[in-house]
Amino acid sequence: MTEHQQVPEPRRSSGWLSGFLFFGAVALVVAGIMWLYPKGSGTESVSAGETTTTVAAPEDINVVAPTYAPGGEPIADAAETILPSVVHIDTAGGLGSGVIYDSDGLIITAAHVVEGSDSVRIRFANGEQVSGTVIGRAPQVDIAVIEVDKTGLPAATFNTAKPRVGQTAIAVGSPWGLESTVTAGIISAIDQTNCSADTCTSMVQTDAAINPGNSGGALVDRDGQVVGINVSIFSESGANDGVGFAVPSDIAVTYADGLISGEPIETAFLGVQADNVNSDGQAGATITVVVPGSAAQSAGILEGDVVVGFDGVPILGFPDLVAQVRSHQPGEVVDVIVLRDGVEQTIPVTLGVDEEDIG
Repeated sequence: MTEHQQVPEPRRSSGWLSGFLFFGAVALVVAGIMWLYPKGSGTESVSAGETTTTVAAPEDINVVAPTYAPGGEPIADAAETILPSVVHIDTAGGLGSGVIYDSDGLIITAAHVVEGSDSVRIRFANGEQVSGTVIGRAPQVDIAVIEVDKTGLPAATFNTAKPRVGQTAIAVGSPWGLESTVTAGIISAIDQTNCSADTCTSMVQTDAAINPGNSGGALVDRDGQVVGINVSIFSESGANDGVGFAVPSDIAVTYADGLISGEPIETAFLGVQADNVNSDGQAGATITVVVPGSAAQSAGILEGDVVVGFDGVPILGFPDLVAQVRSHQPGEVVDVIVLRDGVEQTIPVTLGVDEEDIG
């Protein structure tokens, strides 16, 4: 959050926020089956004694469904693919997980796992242990990168496309220190706003079991490709309640590449302050202040505009707007949908740089 962006009032109660524990998330997503019944004119006759009945021809029914080999185990196959790429991390302050990003010794993890540590201990899936150096952290999105002096490592494949709600997802990590643990569930939601004390970020939500030690581990699809880095759960009890969160792969990769390059980490900046409510009860973020010289002012966003969409994602309040801005990079052009005097308008905005949040 910047001085130009008020700390948002979360959409949920403070008790809801206090239940967030930063130690990861897992998910198995069940692939959906789509049945299509397109219009068609083909028919065939079926004789039953002297009665003839006309029915739709088989070619008029187009069935699209996942196929599995008899006795196939897609979750086991995905786990077998990703397990060699997930590592256990020991730090002076605790433990966590990580994912091999590059075969030449680069590992992605959660920023909070290595907070306060310059060096860590890495244990690979084959039991080998090495020391690692933290080369950078991006706490604004909870991503960090560790480097080890090894080559030829089994790097994971990252899928940066948005996952589908309900698709198969699998989490791998070291919950409670139990290394190479696999859990599965579904992708419960995407573009889910997750707020901490000073900011909000856009996350992938899953119902797979997540527990302490999972943070920094992999959330993967049925092909064993990483769709997110597990970072936290919501829990009133301190254990898994089926609401876990992962940093989407596109965000994780963007920030990891920036940390690896050694360049300053830049955060996108819109330049507004906003409220969650307005006089007509319309859900959205009602702009109260437009920062002079900001991206918002340059694009023509005005005080009183109600932001209801950002780059295709619905905006229900200011936390959503903050989260979506943080999920993009400076210089990106996004379509911001606003209601102005009750009329919907789409405003292209070239996002600026948050000068106070450069890492």
